Amino acid sequence: MSQIYDRVAYIGLGLIASSMIHAGRRAGLQREIVGTARSAETRAIAREDGLCDIVTDTAAEAVKDADLVVLCVPVGAMEKVAAEIGPCLKPGCTVTDVGSVKRAVIAAVQPHLPEGVHFVPAHPLAGTEHSGPRSGFAELFDNRYTLVVPDAATDKEAVARLEAFWKGMGANVEFMDPDHHDLVLMVTSHAPHLIAYTMVGVADDLGRVTDSEVIKYSAAGFRDFTRIAASDPTMWRDVFLNNKDATMEILGRFIEELMSLQRAIRTGDGDQLHSYFTRTRAIRRGIIEAGQDTAAPDFGRGGGQTEGPSG
Repeated sequence: MSQIYDRVAYIGLGLIASSMIHAGRRAGLQREIVGTARSAETRAIAREDGLCDIVTDTAAEAVKDADLVVLCVPVGAMEKVAAEIGPCLKPGCTVTDVGSVKRAVIAAVQPHLPEGVHFVPAHPLAGTEHSGPRSGFAELFDNRYTLVVPDAATDKEAVARLEAFWKGMGANVEFMDPDHHDLVLMVTSHAPHLIAYTMVGVADDLGRVTDSEVIKYSAAGFRDFTRIAASDPTMWRDVFLNNKDATMEILGRFIEELMSLQRAIRTGDGDQLHSYFTRTRAIRRGIIEAGQDTAAPDFGRGGGQTEGPSG
């Protein structure tokens, strides 16, 4: 793969940013990497590890002369960062993000970008429950999907370059409308996370089951819930607050489905339960056949992966 951008600036240096840096270096996609983070400790680790060619103390410094700026901060912090960097962006620069909500991010970022700067929102569907500048690895995006969500009026060359950048990092790229993105991700990622947090919370509330029993006797299903529920709390708080409509719609549907199953169990309707579980099992098979997982235990990943700190 050949170089796509001369200077790339990463705002936020957690799992997704550090993985993008490693994947970009692996393919030679960027000549110079500049990074910054809100935490002085994170900046110090990035300097110590040589994660970036340059680590700055502020986002405004980081974006100076950058050809691509990647916003890798929680959704709730996007507007503040956009307001800070807006006056410092060079004409022709592309700004993108990795947030797992798109409509709210567009509304937060777009107004702060000057004319001549191209905003191309994106969302890599990859992650782990780990965070921080040392959690990233080059293979994170291999054969995973990145959804690119440009406006119809967005510069076509800017969109094509960002698409090539993500493909160079190993991702499969598809395009999607922001509202549809938010609904799809609520089904595939956000609601499962909310349910996982709730299930772990229920276990914590059950006085008749001790903490030690929950930890010692966790079967695979509960272990997977705890893995998902270990994801970054700030990010997930912002996701739900900024994707409220889709959250309420899917939670309503979930409650209806749960009540239907509750009724089938109460009335002894084994046929309904068997039919329901057969349909849901077919979806799991489809995920494996699409190459997005394996049939091996523990999601076939050893350490486990989920739509984490991007989302």
